[in-house]
Order: sequence, then structure tokens, then C-alpha cells
Amino acid sequence: MEENKKEVFLDQNKQLDGKTIHAVIPCLHGFPGETGHIQAQLDLFKLPYFGPNMEGSNLAFNKVTTKLWLQAMGIPTAPFVFLNKLADINKAEFFWEEYEDVFVKASSQGSSVGCYHVTKKEELLPSIKEALKFSPFVLIEKTVKGRELEVSVYEWQGTIKSSQPGEVVCPSGFYTYEEKYSKTSHTHTSVKAQGLSDEHIFLMKTYAEDCFQGLGLRHLSRIDFFLSKEGQIYLNEVNTFPGLTPISMFPQMMEAEGDSFRLFLNQTLQQICI
Repeated sequence: MEENKKEVFLDQNKQLDGKTIHAVIPCLHGFPGETGHIQAQLDLFKLPYFGPNMEGSNLAFNKVTTKLWLQAMGIPTAPFVFLNKLADINKAEFFWEEYEDVFVKASSQGSSVGCYHVTKKEELLPSIKEALKFSPFVLIEKTVKGRELEVSVYEWQGTIKSSQPGEVVCPSGFYTYEEKYSKTSHTHTSVKAQGLSDEHIFLMKTYAEDCFQGLGLRHLSRIDFFLSKEGQIYLNEVNTFPGLTPISMFPQMMEAEGDSFRLFLNQTLQQICI
């Protein structure tokens, strides 16, 4: 029955319930919207869609593959190891002995789901076990103490542009799921981060654009950074479909560059519908 529905959908000139679908904006948080799954389906249906394609989405949503690609491109990222079974726990223990302050992260999750700050060795194994419940691979990463910064990257009239860095200020030091979404959150954001050197701004914009191109992304992405207290920049992760509400950082940082998000969306949709 489902197969027949798909055939009718394709045979009737991209129509569903009598309405023609010209393009899709996949505003789906996490799986399947940011993982490449919905993009693969849309490719099969030959429907144009807004945002990165299947391969770029899949690469960027996995924290391990993102890190490996960043290393290959020469873009600095915080020191890390990864594992997919508890039999390799010695890798995590050796890493812990070197840094003694790490984050354990489920590799294919967002919004800090399956993410644990570990400051005591006895917390390491339980945290890895919990993270493995959310993802088949687990990333163990050195804790970077400093500032959390973000850059909007987008295609604008035939060129790739990047915004000035914005900043996430989290008093607790750990931007947890609750801090991101709770009404009682004490975290606040700044569309233009203050006190950054010209060099830091240049490097973050350059790394963000290089990452965007290197991972084969398109249309838009938000690239997140750490700036350590020692002044070292690390590319943290890539959000291939950032929040697009009026208070979200991506459209605000874009507008701060003098580029209309409404115009950007209209032009992009026109382009993919040609």
C-alpha cells in the first residue's frame, strides 16, 4: 500500500493531496532532518529542497567524522579519541590520564543529548556507557575552557559568506540540553561577540568557510567554535540546519551583516526550483 502511494506521488507531477510540491524546507531537528535521511528520501522523489544534501548532512551530524575531516583539512579541533565498544576503554583511560578533564559525547546526537562533562576518573566508564545508549560511536574530547562562539555561513548571490562571530554565554560552563531549551535557563547570546582580535575573527571566518566547502555543504550552516583562555581557536561542530526563528542566532548574525534572511530564503528557493 505504501509503495502504491509513493508511485502515485511521483507520477502526478510531484503532487500530494492535489497540491503540487515545488520545494521542501526540512525543518526537522536531529533525526531524520539533520542526519541526511530525509534528504535521501527527497533525492529519490526528485524534489528540490533547502539546505545541505544527504552526504553533507550525514558527515556533519556525526561528531567523529566531522573531527576526522577537520583534521584532514588542517582545521584545528580540540584533541580527541573515539571508540565504539567498551573493550577499547583503555583508549579513553589513556586520554583521561593526559587531560584529566574531558567531555564524553554520543557521536550522532545534537543539543547536548548523550553529552557528559567528566572531571573524575570514576565517572569516565559510566559516562561512556550512557553515551553508547544514544549512538554507536562515542567521542572523548579535551575540555576547552574559554568562550563559545558561532559563525553563520551561507551562500549569497553566488558567493559563500560568513558572519562576524556571535557568542553563547553560559554561566555554568556547560551548555546542557536544559540550558538550551528551559525557560529557567541563565544562558544568553550576543549576535556580535565583543573583545575579539582581528586575527581571531579572520581565522574563524576562514575556518568556517573552509569547513563549509570541505564538507560539501550548501545554502546555510552554523559553525561553532571554542576560543580557549590561551587564545587558541578550535572548530567544535557544524549545525547544518540551524534554528531559523526570529530569536535564533543564524538569521540574527546574517542580518547583522546587512543581508536579509527573507531575501536569502526567497532567492535560494527560486534557485533550487529552476
